[in-house]
Amino acid sequence: MRKPNQAPKTLRGDARALVESCPGALSRLAARRITQFLDQELAPTGMSAAQLALMAQIAAAEDDTLGALARRSGLEQSTLSRNLRTLETAGLIEIASVEGDLRRRAVWLTETGARRLEAAIPRWRKAQARLAQWIPQTLTLRLAEASRGLQD
Repeated sequence: MRKPNQAPKTLRGDARALVESCPGALSRLAARRITQFLDQELAPTGMSAAQLALMAQIAAAEDDTLGALARRSGLEQSTLSRNLRTLETAGLIEIASVEGDLRRRAVWLTETGARRLEAAIPRWRKAQARLAQWIPQTLTLRLAEASRGLQD
């Protein structure tokens, strides 16, 4: 029962409330905006923000298996494979079966990939500093940490 001066519920009103308050929708919107900004900033490196982040995940990790990389990066196996194929075709990474277990595969940066990543990091740092003018790094770290509890 609605109050006398209360506007009736409408699909448009409910949808607007969802758009304005849904954590999933808002975080995806923010992620797209941040990614577009970083892609633009990183364009001179010839790599997208997603490619740079994936290469950094590969370079930073001790466990070089695809399964571990999928867990660290939060990507579905099919998405990870598609993204890795692009990097492999460009000669930036290598993928091979793990010795002793042909079902497991490992990934690592090639010499070219390591040089490209190393050359891109200064531009990434400048992009991060510019991004921090609008979105403080502490906020992104807090969001990433808070969302860890949502994993399986």
